[in-house]
Amino acid sequence: MIMSEHQCNTEDIKKAADILINARHAIVFTGAGISTESGIPDFRGPQGLWKQYNPEIASIDYFLQNPKDFWLFYRMRMSTLFVAKPNTAHYAVAELERMGIIKAIITQNVDGLHQVAGSRNVIELHGTMKRAVCIACGRTYPMEVAIRKIDSGQIPPLCDECGGILKPDTVLFGEPVKDFDKARELALMSDAVLVVGSSLSVYPAAYIPIFVKEMGGKVIIINMESTDLDYIADVIIRCKAGDAMALLLKEIKEKSGIQ
Repeated sequence: MIMSEHQCNTEDIKKAADILINARHAIVFTGAGISTESGIPDFRGPQGLWKQYNPEIASIDYFLQNPKDFWLFYRMRMSTLFVAKPNTAHYAVAELERMGIIKAIITQNVDGLHQVAGSRNVIELHGTMKRAVCIACGRTYPMEVAIRKIDSGQIPPLCDECGGILKPDTVLFGEPVKDFDKARELALMSDAVLVVGSSLSVYPAAYIPIFVKEMGGKVIIINMESTDLDYIADVIIRCKAGDAMALLLKEIKEKSGIQ
């Protein structure tokens, strides 16, 4: 049977549902692709940010050398991030956690949409856009405060406490990821991982499904494009995250007798 570009394979959905239902400890690992349906561009897809901008602009070296240009770029990004709402995929992940099917969400995203959708146990490997932090004294501010400073002409925004430069509380290229030890521990105790919307090309984050696989667990990948780790997947669902997650949630509820 020839599948249309956006049509999910029913058999793959059923296989994925069986894996998650039978798992003792399943986790979800998400990347930018889960948020594209919320209007947030991904990074490496056909219309990704790095097709339009040099990734160097998101490095710690660029930030330290050109904080004004860096903040002008991020101010543009935040105009999209701050109006974005969770989509079907975010809500389905939150529902699976509420049902006890999955135990935790490990995400590469900085948009905070998992929490807005209702997810509770979320590890943000790349930090969050919801805060800014002073690189001199470590004081944190709601991102809205940094944006007000920028919009009033203070570029880069400065700390009220010590006058240091603020940066988004996100992990830039050249910085270590956050909470990786905790994420690794979760992965090593899991027997299934559902990967949604990640190209699985950025490390160390992409080690998460590898850890699960090495411990004998199952790997499910939902992504429109092929990923760098398709070869370790037990199930690959090649369709939109929202469509796949809605069908997967429905299948799990039907198989589990949950309305």
